[in-house]
Amino acid sequence: MSDYAEQEAAARFGTDAFYASIGRAFVAMCAVVPLLFVIEALDVFLRLGLDYSLGILPHHVEGLDGIVFAHFLHADWDHLYGNSIPLILLGTFVLAAGGKRFIWSTAFIMAVSGAGVWFTGSGDTVVVGASGVIFGYLGLLFTRGIVERSWWNLGVVLLIGLLYGYSLLGILPTTSSISWQGHLFGLLGGATAAILFRRRPAPLAPIAD
Repeated sequence: MSDYAEQEAAARFGTDAFYASIGRAFVAMCAVVPLLFVIEALDVFLRLGLDYSLGILPHHVEGLDGIVFAHFLHADWDHLYGNSIPLILLGTFVLAAGGKRFIWSTAFIMAVSGAGVWFTGSGDTVVVGASGVIFGYLGLLFTRGIVERSWWNLGVVLLIGLLYGYSLLGILPTTSSISWQGHLFGLLGGATAAILFRRRPAPLAPIAD
């Protein structure tokens, strides 16, 4: 079976390949998320101050590296716990569509979300957390559902919306300590990634005349 045929089979809801890809992706995400806990534990117990040294400092040149690293850091344990479950759930369905697409999409979302925070965030704040990536995955799955006509992707977004509906208001400007910019730009980055890294049709085989 060709790579394209395998991707087609894995994308069809209800097939054995579909459930197998979901299972592998879930195991992978359950292995990735604990790394965030390891980072937080090292930061807390060794007092490394990673949030301030590697977080996003809007409008400050020394905060540019946070565009890459801030997504792996969290303000406290509650912040990390709150992001863990939606990150596993959404990441599972994004990863199930293919490892390369997952890596490129995630990197794009991180860049767009992080850059958006750096350009539009408050200059007297430090921004950390994976929330931008989570909102990016939401935007990606929703847009992918439309672009690739994948109704189960839209169903996942609906389910997450029902479970975490209040949190989705985080894309709106507020006076709280939540970075709505990261959420909004993450959502936009995810929607764009769904288009840029969409599943391509199989190339047509040449026909002898």
